[in-house]
Amino acid sequence: MQPVTVGGNAALNDLVHRCAAARIPRDDPRLMALSSVPHPQPGRVGGVRGTGRADGLWSGLLPVLVAAGVLAAAGCGGAPAPAPAPPAPVTPAGTAPPATAAAPDPNAPEVNDPGDIPDNQAFVPFVAPDGTFSVSVPEGWARSGDGSATVFTDKFNSIRIEAQARATAADVGSVRAEVVPRLQASVPGFALGEVRLVQRRGGSAVLLTYEADSPPNPVTGKSVRQSVERYAFWHGGREAVLTLSGAKGADNVDPWRTVTDSLHWQA
Repeated sequence: MQPVTVGGNAALNDLVHRCAAARIPRDDPRLMALSSVPHPQPGRVGGVRGTGRADGLWSGLLPVLVAAGVLAAAGCGGAPAPAPAPPAPVTPAGTAPPATAAAPDPNAPEVNDPGDIPDNQAFVPFVAPDGTFSVSVPEGWARSGDGSATVFTDKFNSIRIEAQARATAADVGSVRAEVVPRLQASVPGFALGEVRLVQRRGGSAVLLTYEADSPPNPVTGKSVRQSVERYAFWHGGREAVLTLSGAKGADNVDPWRTVTDSLHWQA
C-alpha cells in the first residue's frame, strides 16, 4: 500500500507513514480525515492575520496537532505497545517437584554387597584338629567337615582349612606342577590366576589365585563365579593350607588378610 502524504509537513507525514507501516487501509475513514486537515495561510492563525515568529509557529503546529488526534484514533501514533510477558511455566497436574538429595547420614549402618564381609566382622580362634596351628575365623559362620578339612561358610564366602604332612616346603614350581593340574581336573570353571611367594606373620606362603564356579545353591540350583586364594604354609614337616573363596568382585581384601596373618604354629 502506498502511504498518503499531507502537505509538506515532515512531522505530519511521519505519522502518516506509521499508519502505513501498521497496514491501516488507505480508504480507512480515520486516515482519509487527514485530507481535510486545515493548512492556515501564512500570517493567519485561526483566521486572524498575525505577524512575526508566532505566525510561523502556529501555522506549522496546528496541522500537526489536528493530524495527531486523527492518527491516535487510528491506533498508529506513539511508541508500539510493549510485548506481552511470557507465560509462567506450568507444572503438569500430579507431578511432584524434584526432590532434593538428602545428605548422607554418617551414623547410618554399613550396607554391604552380598559377597562383602562387613568391616566390623569379629573373629575367633580356631585350632587345627592335629593341634599344630591356630588361625582366626569369622565369628558366627557355619562350620562343617569335608574329609580331613574344616570349612567355615557364610553366603558366598568360605574358608577351608587343611593340615597334612609334607617333608619339604612347597614352592612356586611345585604348586604349578602338582596343585594346578589337580584343581584343573576337579574344580568346575577353573581359570588360573597367578602363583607367587608372599609373606605373612606366621611365615612365608605360596599363594595360588584362580577363579571357579561355586557349588549350586541347594534352593535355586544356581552357582556364582568365585575368586579363590589358596595359601600353603609349612613348618617342621607339616603343611597348613588355607583356601579363601568369595564372590568375584567382592571386597574381601582386609578380612582375608586378617585370616592369613593370624596363622600361628603351636610348636
